[in-house]
Amino acid sequence: MAVLRIAIAGLGAIGRTLARELNKGVPGLELACAAAGNRAKAEAWLTAEGIACPLVPLADFPKYADIAVECAPAALLEQICRPMLETGKSVMVLSVGALLPRPELTDLARAKGGRIIVPTGALIGLDAVAGAAEGRIESVRMTTRKPPVGLKGAPYLERHGISVDGLTEAKRVFSGTAREAAEGFPANLNVVAALSLAGIGPDRTMIDIWADPAVTRNCHTIDVVADSANFSMAIENVPSENPKTGKIVALSVLAALRKLNAPLRVGT
Repeated sequence: MAVLRIAIAGLGAIGRTLARELNKGVPGLELACAAAGNRAKAEAWLTAEGIACPLVPLADFPKYADIAVECAPAALLEQICRPMLETGKSVMVLSVGALLPRPELTDLARAKGGRIIVPTGALIGLDAVAGAAEGRIESVRMTTRKPPVGLKGAPYLERHGISVDGLTEAKRVFSGTAREAAEGFPANLNVVAALSLAGIGPDRTMIDIWADPAVTRNCHTIDVVADSANFSMAIENVPSENPKTGKIVALSVLAALRKLNAPLRVGT
């Protein structure tokens, strides 16, 4: 089996989980390098975990790796993607919302023979949505409920003076399109951007966002009406050490990486 060399951009909650799992040994996958905003902190963590992994600049990823996994703030997306795509390599993107206003990255991948991969992440059933999109989808609506702390600091809330402090009941803080949600909640709603790319696009995919003090998990419900099937999906994600991100995201990335090199691939 050919070995895929993996670069991790960002050693936060997701990047650390992925680094640990790759360091344990995954057939066909090898941790090649990483990058982090705080180099000293990252080096200390890697040493404490017993992970031998060079920390390199993002621009040097193509020298070390076949695929880069973006686990970093959305503002760094282009710095991570461009060097890899320019050399015909692959990037797995988690800041999916940041892809929506950057179609030129997809154009670059197409021109250079590179590839942008979006894992299922914190959602469920993207295969079903992608399948339905081969026919005609009439509507896609998503409802997200998160503990208020998981939404705190979102640009949309700050721009509109919406507070989620001290809530005693659920409060709808946003209703609109996936494109608007991805722009207004860049650290929270990459899931709806992924859903829109799998289905009918960011301007027809709709979402309601609730800050709900009664929930302890990040909850997503999706309703799809299509000519091939009507279906509803729901998932309750256990938050990681970062309350904005579910634990399942890192595991979804690992599963997607395994699938790239697997002799048996299950799912669309």
